[in-house]
Amino acid sequence: MFENLTDKLERSFKILKGEGSITEINVAETLKEIRRALIDADVNYKVAKTFTDEVKQKALGQHVLTAVKPGQMMTKIVRDELAVLMGGTATDIKLEGNPAIVLIAGLQGSGKTTFSGKLANLLKTKKNRKVLLVAGDVYRPAAIDQLKVLGEQIGVEVYTEPGNMNPVEIAENAIKYARSNSFHVVIVDTAGRLAVDEAMMVEITAIKKAVKPSETLFVVDSMTGQDAVNTAKEFNDRLDFDGVVLTKLDGDTRGGAAISIRSVVNKPLKFISSGEKMDALQVFHPERMADRILGMGDVVSLVERAQEQYDEEAARRLKKKLVKDQFNFNDFLEQIGQVKKMGNLKDIASMIPGVGKALKDVDIPDDAFKQTEAIIGSMTPAEREHPEIINARRRERIAKGSGTTLADVNRLMKQFEDARKMMKMVAGGGLKQKMQAMRRGGGFRR
Repeated sequence: MFENLTDKLERSFKILKGEGSITEINVAETLKEIRRALIDADVNYKVAKTFTDEVKQKALGQHVLTAVKPGQMMTKIVRDELAVLMGGTATDIKLEGNPAIVLIAGLQGSGKTTFSGKLANLLKTKKNRKVLLVAGDVYRPAAIDQLKVLGEQIGVEVYTEPGNMNPVEIAENAIKYARSNSFHVVIVDTAGRLAVDEAMMVEITAIKKAVKPSETLFVVDSMTGQDAVNTAKEFNDRLDFDGVVLTKLDGDTRGGAAISIRSVVNKPLKFISSGEKMDALQVFHPERMADRILGMGDVVSLVERAQEQYDEEAARRLKKKLVKDQFNFNDFLEQIGQVKKMGNLKDIASMIPGVGKALKDVDIPDDAFKQTEAIIGSMTPAEREHPEIINARRRERIAKGSGTTLADVNRLMKQFEDARKMMKMVAGGGLKQKMQAMRRGGGFRR
């Protein structure tokens, strides 16, 4: 996400990192490059120009010309202004009423149905709400079937009325059903078209008027760039929605929609979605996104993801085993499972400052742990429990059983030993002691 924009912005800041004196001309040249980078990323031209004018005003007002490190000062100003441009702070979803009603709108193919499932999953798992999904796209049987599959996958009921082609009536009946069955939230998925047309606008407006939602969300495909912003404006003029959802941010997106949409429609970006997994949905935090755009990572989101998968009791058990040097391949496999639950590996890596850039051209497949899991799966229970018994003959058998090579097994054994030593050091406080020794100038003591 935003890789090209990040690279171009970084190059523009280098203008201020030269050895020559810093002048208004240098600053103007940097801002020209920043504006060009934003426009190349499909940011609206007016938005890009207003943005760089604002940055220039702030830069000259904060004495960038006389700063010790003007490049860093400019980076901070651009980061802060990017966050403001994208909304400043996160905006929560409004869930008012009994039940709260969320109306989902957007063009066909934008990802409305998948997002409806993801939102239902998020509200169920993180806000402990009983959610009802409503299949309101009466023109595409596939959309109704898709919603049913998603509902079954996440354990959320889906309301349908086979044969009824009136989406307003379906939505109204679904709300009555929700009230009588104690649902907290009703999410109404609606029909889209391939382009904005009058029939669709009349229909979605009629549904909104009938159900009076506490939240109307417009779902847009981020890969359509500036077209996404223009479509959002057309929808907002008619529908007056409450917030925007950007989908497919894991695709080949240039980022323009995320940056410009707030200032064009004056409505907050509330969620960003990537991938097909039901937990691949994030609340949009403008300041965190600004950090990621500038290659600074997003440690806060990374920690939040880790905490969601964190099991205190399991962590206590693991610490005891580490201290006693009893960490084994069963524990190793369990830790891999925890990492996988956090989502796409490249996305996770991009949240670590500096790592995202280093891995820019590296392909990290979702099944990156597949070989490791196969090797461990080929071990006997005794070998998993007691890795020290795995001798050369056993390694050859494990390699054959897992369809890998002896070199692969040897590599994994070394990785496991290195991980075990490091984790034991951390668990036993040894790392802290060694770091203190380094600060005293003694270096690492063996």
